[in-house]
Amino acid sequence: MLKVRQIGIAGYRSVRSVRTGLAALNVFVGKNGAGKTNLYRALQLVQAAATGSFAFEIASEGGMASALWAGKRYKGQPARLALSVTLTSAEDSQLTFTYEIEAGLPQPAVSAAFPLEPQVKEEKISFHDGRRNRVIMRRRGPHVSAQDKHGEDKDISTSLLASQTALGSIDDPGEFPDIYLIRKTLSAWRFYHDLRTDAASPLRKPSLAVTSPLLDADGRNLAAVFATLAHIREDTRDLDQAVGEAFPGAELVIPLPGREASFRMTYPDFVLDGGGRREFEPHELSDGTLRFLGLAGALLAYHHPPLIALNEPEASLHPQLMPPLARLIAKAAGTSQL
Repeated sequence: MLKVRQIGIAGYRSVRSVRTGLAALNVFVGKNGAGKTNLYRALQLVQAAATGSFAFEIASEGGMASALWAGKRYKGQPARLALSVTLTSAEDSQLTFTYEIEAGLPQPAVSAAFPLEPQVKEEKISFHDGRRNRVIMRRRGPHVSAQDKHGEDKDISTSLLASQTALGSIDDPGEFPDIYLIRKTLSAWRFYHDLRTDAASPLRKPSLAVTSPLLDADGRNLAAVFATLAHIREDTRDLDQAVGEAFPGAELVIPLPGREASFRMTYPDFVLDGGGRREFEPHELSDGTLRFLGLAGALLAYHHPPLIALNEPEASLHPQLMPPLARLIAKAAGTSQL
């Protein structure tokens, strides 16, 4: 597995330039407007370059006019957004890959792109084995070259549009295994920033009964994630412990799914007249309880993605839930980078 050693961001929204290393567990704290969310979003843009949705992600935040550095630029300095990520092998820290992408505004009447779309100016993947550095993919404008499995440079004849990424377009694990490894690693990252808890939240809905090793970004398959732990892996010890620590005496009930998966909660203070506890459906749970369960689903899912990013996970949680949440995060950092 490849882990992130360093990230670099330049010319993105409120971030003029920053380069920082990452450990197994990383916590970013700062006042509102300090740039924490922009760092989070920059990582999402790196992933989007791998999945081929880079232009869509830029458009979703207002286009390049919104994505570019909001402050003053030096005279003659082009309006550019530059992102980089250095990945290191978990088995050998000397082996590193660095992916870089630089994007700017399209040139009128020259680029096949809309005015506020990003035009990818350059992309590069370099590999370092502890002794020497070599470039295994380079893209300048529409021209792309890459090293194949034999280490030979090949010009890749593609019809890349200005807003498309080369990394998102090269999908041949047999011919370009290193590039595919990077693309696969970045694509497997998971981001959780929109675990809604309102009445219409996907967390409150039943899920289709499909084995779910990972939680969706909006949490819509939470019930299926729990059912996968309970009835496919047949091990909910970590989940039961987390629920017990957060809500003493409470239990998470996970029935065997039929067409849909569901879950319920019981509490020691709510006992039925005939004996047994009353089971509370997700639509009856408090916002804080539901959010904690959503985070538990993200951090304790069957599979462990290489990186999990949480944006303000403590939001709307009671202070008593902070220690159980911290333990969940610390445990997940043993297998995923957080």
